[in-house]
Amino acid sequence: MTAAERRDQLIGVARICFAEKGFDGSSIEEIAARAEVSKPVIYEHFGGKEGLYAVVVDREVNALLGSLREALIDPRSPSRRLLERGTMALLDYIESCPEGFQIIMRDSSELGGSGFASLLNDVIVRVEGLLIPRFEERGFDPKPVPLIAQALTGLVAMTGQWWLDNPEFTKEEVATFLVNLAWNGIHRLDKNFHLGGEPAPTV
Repeated sequence: MTAAERRDQLIGVARICFAEKGFDGSSIEEIAARAEVSKPVIYEHFGGKEGLYAVVVDREVNALLGSLREALIDPRSPSRRLLERGTMALLDYIESCPEGFQIIMRDSSELGGSGFASLLNDVIVRVEGLLIPRFEERGFDPKPVPLIAQALTGLVAMTGQWWLDNPEFTKEEVATFLVNLAWNGIHRLDKNFHLGGEPAPTV
């Protein structure tokens, strides 16, 4: 193999290993054995397990983020259509790259990683930008938009993780329920609602 081919091979093998066992559960010895190379080859290309893990996570985050950015690229599209496209983009990635999604989710806790958190933050910022003008058009105070953007993004991401372990639902079914729940929650938002039935406090 050329150096580039060997590097890609090692990334592919490590990707499967990290998805199965996480960072702590994977070893350089196992990755080297699966790739049928000696440990020094991995050190030569990546400097160690941490370097290899960082490359794998970075590739997965960029792949998913690219799909989400493409889905949300046109702010002129109707809000419901953007919600549908963003939801399907995430579910498409989970369906086609389950190992990659497992790695990204694990990266939010292992090695103090922030790959998934950074990705979600990018999506949340885009969702905020889409929601603010809609709120203003309806005479709503845009102050809670960051909270709502967090809730919507978390709803889709965490349900996607659950779906990975519960594949009896089709991708279309999951997307339909998520979009229906999120859209009706936003579309029927009561600006005077407050827990306990009391009027919402004024600020």
